[in-house]
Amino acid sequence: MTRTALVTGSAGFIGYFTVQALLAAGWNVVGLDAMSDYYDVTLKERRRAMLRQSQGYVDVEERIETPGVLNGLFAEYEFDAVIHLAAQAGVRYSIEAPRTYVEANLMGTFELLEAARNTPPKHMLLASTSSAYGANTQMPYVETDRSDHQMSFYAATKKATENMAHSYAHLYALPITMFRFFTVYGAWGRPDMAHFKFTKAILNGDPIDIYNHGDMKRDFTYIDDLTAAILALIDAVPGDTPVANDSLSPVAPHRVVNIGNGAPVPLMEFIAAIEQACGREAIKTYHDMQPGDVPATWADASLLETLTGKRPQTPIQTGIQHFVDWYRDYYQV
Repeated sequence: MTRTALVTGSAGFIGYFTVQALLAAGWNVVGLDAMSDYYDVTLKERRRAMLRQSQGYVDVEERIETPGVLNGLFAEYEFDAVIHLAAQAGVRYSIEAPRTYVEANLMGTFELLEAARNTPPKHMLLASTSSAYGANTQMPYVETDRSDHQMSFYAATKKATENMAHSYAHLYALPITMFRFFTVYGAWGRPDMAHFKFTKAILNGDPIDIYNHGDMKRDFTYIDDLTAAILALIDAVPGDTPVANDSLSPVAPHRVVNIGNGAPVPLMEFIAAIEQACGREAIKTYHDMQPGDVPATWADASLLETLTGKRPQTPIQTGIQHFVDWYRDYYQV
């Protein structure tokens, strides 16, 4: 029997690739997206247009925080999996416009949990972020580490959704997996992401801004690795029996899972990979650390591997080359 999934944020960067992967695996997918103008809506429209060409895909344009929208979808469809990717993203923008994070991230997730409470799916998978680890300095980040000191309002709202989900998992026996993303990159990415901004500037001959004077590291995760991990986690439903190094709650079917390469890359090495793929050297300007940012991220991916047999492994040079090739083609540079 064909399974059905709900994917929120379906026209977003990660949402688009997740829907594509589900459809390729034989799922029916209901995709919901508000088509917000946080970045160039043309990119979202192009992604959505490609998804609409697929059989088995139903497109819904609504805001997740609008009361009744999700209740209606849960009543109409019997979801085997719910993959919640819709959110207001961006560490820096959360300083400028914090209310949008309350509405999309907190109220949107509340509406989703309420809908699931009334019509439970078999498994809910909700996106969180490596930023939830906040001020932690012990690395690599392990899911069982305490994460009490978020450094940005964006991170605070995502950590809050983890806590909200845990309470619903406990109260209503909803199986929920929270996955913490680690700096996802790839084709069709958001224009505010570093690899996108750097590539655009280098090809245009404009300077790039490098923060903390280049002394930063990120655990970059290629989009194809991420979507493969998400799909593999669908059948790793949290239950009563923990596995090795598990973050499974002792009182709820609720688990946190890192999705990252487990290999942090220095920022200057990341920039060098973009320079090589572009065939040009960047004009560099150096700055102090930005408010809300952290100097490094590094995932322990052992729980993901235990649960799914998979872990991200695309080398940064390979992933960046794929992105730059897409960028040149899409923008005809």
